[in-house]
Amino acid sequence: MAQFKEVSQKSKLHPKPEGLTLQYGTAGFRTHAKHLDHIMFRMGLLATLRSKKTKSTIGVMVTASHNPEEDNGVKLIDPMGEMVTALWEGYATQLANAEQDSLLKELKDIIEKEDINMSEPASVYVGKDTRPSSASLSQAVLDGVSSLGGKTHDYGLVTTPQLHYMVCCCNTHGCYGSPTIEGYYQKLSQAFLQLTQNALNRTDDQKRLLVDGANGIGALKMREMEPFLRSEMQVVLSNDGSSGKLNHMCGADYVKVQQNAPQGMNMGVGERCCSFDGDADRIVYYYTDSKGCFHLLDGDKIATLISTYLKELLTQAGLNLQIAVVQTAYANGSSTRYLEDVMKVTVCCTKTGVKHLHHAAQEYDIGVYFEANGHGTVLFSKAAQKQIQDLVKDPNSNDERKRAVKLLESTINLINQTVGDAISDMLVIEAVLAIRGMSAQDWDAIYTDLPNRQLKVTVSDRRVIDTTDAERRAVSPEGLQDTIDSLVKKYKSARSFVRPSGTEDVVRVYAEADTQESADSLAHEVSLAVYRLAGGIGDEPKPLH
Repeated sequence: MAQFKEVSQKSKLHPKPEGLTLQYGTAGFRTHAKHLDHIMFRMGLLATLRSKKTKSTIGVMVTASHNPEEDNGVKLIDPMGEMVTALWEGYATQLANAEQDSLLKELKDIIEKEDINMSEPASVYVGKDTRPSSASLSQAVLDGVSSLGGKTHDYGLVTTPQLHYMVCCCNTHGCYGSPTIEGYYQKLSQAFLQLTQNALNRTDDQKRLLVDGANGIGALKMREMEPFLRSEMQVVLSNDGSSGKLNHMCGADYVKVQQNAPQGMNMGVGERCCSFDGDADRIVYYYTDSKGCFHLLDGDKIATLISTYLKELLTQAGLNLQIAVVQTAYANGSSTRYLEDVMKVTVCCTKTGVKHLHHAAQEYDIGVYFEANGHGTVLFSKAAQKQIQDLVKDPNSNDERKRAVKLLESTINLINQTVGDAISDMLVIEAVLAIRGMSAQDWDAIYTDLPNRQLKVTVSDRRVIDTTDAERRAVSPEGLQDTIDSLVKKYKSARSFVRPSGTEDVVRVYAEADTQESADSLAHEVSLAVYRLAGGIGDEPKPLH
């Protein structure tokens, strides 16, 4: 077949280093950029097959998110802007690891298994972040698509969520929006401006937000978007990529892990600040108080702010829709208690990983999900959106209902439902704070986080640990959960769980309690139990104090 001949010829220009194997994980492929050329070419091939199979446009994003600048990676995007299915993740791994001489055999194997009609047209959208390696690597993706006769649209430099958005717009034939960068800015800014009209007498100080762009693509796109926001937002951008290194001592991951402000940001007391990560699909907020203490507002705080705002609007609009917050075991116990006991919002706990959260959120009329690291969004079911749109058109609504339902409509338009999106999430948060007249301190005071500690224990085989109940309880090894239960009973407001890492032979330990000292002590005792019962290697864990 002529098309396989071209694959054969072009793949020689993107040869696989012998013996190198990589796994397609939650974040796609990710490693040092020098190992990725062949992977990119092959993901171009796979995206073309996926497009033919689904008769839809597929996305390929070249990025390594919050990893160091010398790394890179690639993610595939399915027709509705969601992550590619687990079965096709398997194909991605299979194709990536095929030695050079068996590439065609693996390709034909997938075509046969999936019964793909190769005469179907194929369309692939490609985007990349600002890493030095991204230009040549995205070219390898384009080579892969063209060698199987697929059509491409190269968006060039975009955030990951922007490419997800484009794919969804294309496959919904414009119902979700226009698949252009300009279309993205217009849809979001219009919704934001409609929402902020409901905020009375905002001062320039209240419109001011310090944004750390992680020296990445988010900074670039924030600059492009600023004119669309007119004077409703005053963005002070630092780490904009003009001098610093991507993700180096800046960005959402750095701030979350270090519990500290990024370098290069001059924060005044009480000023609202936020950080994007390298590909702008995560966001965290923070501020410093009058004593100079740093306060982080992470994914739990974001989910709480947004879900309580939506719940109030539903009540005012008289809509009987179920709203739920989807959390993982890592969500702070205070946030869970506040949502369930005070706000009477349904909370559902699921396994760690964006895919699990997104999937669980789809089960509700309105599903809000954020990982503690700041990756998340809100999903509205088709039925919920229809009810809201019908009520907007209802001439018999009173003023309160009308206002509430218009706010809901604009909020839906402001949220990127395909995936976590730092720019969209930031605008939602800014609009909610403005409408409610809240400062960062008011938001932080909604509830106080329980002190917590996370530790890692190195083991000879992480598969010894098996969990249930959304990773909150250990089923094996025998006796471990009983030990954890009895340790937890020693402390006040305490809980602890252990789970195997998805990538390395370590077991992650989480503990929280009423004081930091208790949380540290509980985390240490639980890690000792893991070390002793689950085959720890190296030195026994040492107490933290």
